Amino acid sequence: MSGTTESTAVRITGYGVLSAAGVGGKALYEAVRSGALPPGDGGEQVLGEQPAPPGVRLLPVPDFAPREYLGRKGLSALSRTTTLGMVAAELALDGLPEPGGPEERADTGVVLGTSTGSARAFAEFFRESYEAQRPYLVSPALFPGLLLNHGASQVAMRHSFTGLNASLAGGQVSALSALRYARNALLTGRAARLLTGGVEELSAHTAWAWHRSGALGERPALGEGSAVFVLEAAGGAGSAVGTPLAELTACEMAFTPLEEGPHAVAAALSRCVEDALRAAGAEPGDIGVVSAGASSGSGWSAVEARGRRRALAGHEPEVLRVQEVLGETYSASGALQLAALLAHWEDGAEQAAGSGAAWGLVTSVGHDGSVGAAVLRRSSPAG
Repeated sequence: MSGTTESTAVRITGYGVLSAAGVGGKALYEAVRSGALPPGDGGEQVLGEQPAPPGVRLLPVPDFAPREYLGRKGLSALSRTTTLGMVAAELALDGLPEPGGPEERADTGVVLGTSTGSARAFAEFFRESYEAQRPYLVSPALFPGLLLNHGASQVAMRHSFTGLNASLAGGQVSALSALRYARNALLTGRAARLLTGGVEELSAHTAWAWHRSGALGERPALGEGSAVFVLEAAGGAGSAVGTPLAELTACEMAFTPLEEGPHAVAAALSRCVEDALRAAGAEPGDIGVVSAGASSGSGWSAVEARGRRRALAGHEPEVLRVQEVLGETYSASGALQLAALLAHWEDGAEQAAGSGAAWGLVTSVGHDGSVGAAVLRRSSPAG
């Protein structure tokens, strides 16, 4: 095994996460480790007066109160997607050893993975255009929330970040796409620090859309959440003081048309993992833990497992099955998987086993044949 060089290392120096398990990585990992969530409200807070689709278990972020983190000003015009992303970003920044100074804001940007933005905001805005006395009497304050990049823009404006700002919509692999985009931007000098992750909201509109599609599998559960990570190029001028949580050593994406069949999708994931391992300078036997996407649709979990086993050449690391606990979180799934992996390492399980510099793998398979894989290395106590 040959380790990654300093020039290709991207450090993760902080993260914030919201999920059906609650706030923070510790709550997320405890839920994944136990295989059960703490008691929730069954989705009443996100449904409002709308009925729930029959047979679908709804798993919202419990007791989500964005004003506790963002204050009261200006929240009424923000969608749940935007506030979930903003709060996760606040948590990520709060966890840094030292806050960035004003001089760093020009080189700090935001890259978020999402699906379509807020489905609820779309539906309510266009419904109002039909129900209002005149179509043009809809509230203009609601329109910005329909834009795909609204969440990333709000995070940047709140903190006066004027660096690179991007939103990526890639379905199931949106968060991994955002990580790959951000990593490339850091390594090519387009940014010194990026807040990167994924977000997905739960609402009556998304719940009914999933129910009608029939894509939730035999035990339908639908969740939401957001995870945002602070990424920095190693040795950059704005690098945080202290030991980083981990290094993102590689992130690869691929696509295979569904018409070619599930074995072709599994083969694409296998090649994706192999490419990521090669880029990271790691061997299959180095991987100590996998955080799996286990997509909810019928058969997709088996496709992902088949591709992963093929790439790891018979090596069987521990597998964190995040979605089995949190439900289908779609565009936020890869980010929540990565947060669970970091929390697993923070829990000290690998260190107790005397593994030293442990390696981890995050995999994802989309319902459209898109696949993604990220390889991470846990930072040693010496940094």
